[in-house]
Amino acid sequence: MRVASRHPFPHPSIRRLPLYLRFLKQLRDAGSQKISCTRIARELDLDSTQVRKDLALTGIVGRPRIGYVLTDLVQAIEKFLGWDQRALAFLAGVGNLGRAIIGYEDFRRCGLDIVAAFDIDAGKIGGEVFGRRVYHPAEMPALTPKLGVSVGVITVPAVAAQEVADVMVKSGISGIWNFSPIRLELPPRVRVENALLTSSLAVLSVDLKRESPEAAPPFQRPPARRSR
Repeated sequence: MRVASRHPFPHPSIRRLPLYLRFLKQLRDAGSQKISCTRIARELDLDSTQVRKDLALTGIVGRPRIGYVLTDLVQAIEKFLGWDQRALAFLAGVGNLGRAIIGYEDFRRCGLDIVAAFDIDAGKIGGEVFGRRVYHPAEMPALTPKLGVSVGVITVPAVAAQEVADVMVKSGISGIWNFSPIRLELPPRVRVENALLTSSLAVLSVDLKRESPEAAPPFQRPPARRSR
């Protein structure tokens, strides 16, 4: 059974760091050299005290009335997130979502490099997706140590997710990014991050409903017209 997370850092703060990083890089590329928590908070519609606490996780210290040296702050966030290093990954499930993730180059800029994909579809095995070769899952145990892979990305249907996760664990993978809508049962030593896309959709749905309480539920199709 999964145990409670022993992560020493608050997850909401960690989830905000990429938001800061994207904004800071835009400023850096535009020629800015310094930045304050007040400006970050104003531009991103956040509380300046929270921004200061979030950035403190990286170990960087700002200077009174000056703030942070922009290049130093970018480097501190990237180092804290581990995005200054390269993590090799396998992706299991070469469907629409899996293909989209493989083709999304920003993940590589964040340090995640998907080097191969896996699927049980005979028509996909042996082919390539965005330059990554597709293998049968049975080959994963031999390829994991050979290529030095530490991360697994799961985009298979829910019914197959646990089985795929078990293969990844037996292969030596220590971190799993799970896009399937089920809770995986894995050893405590394996870190799991569940990417619940429906949770994000639920927030948007509720926000839209609050803006127009009497409106029909969002995303609901209008009833078909009756023919006369």
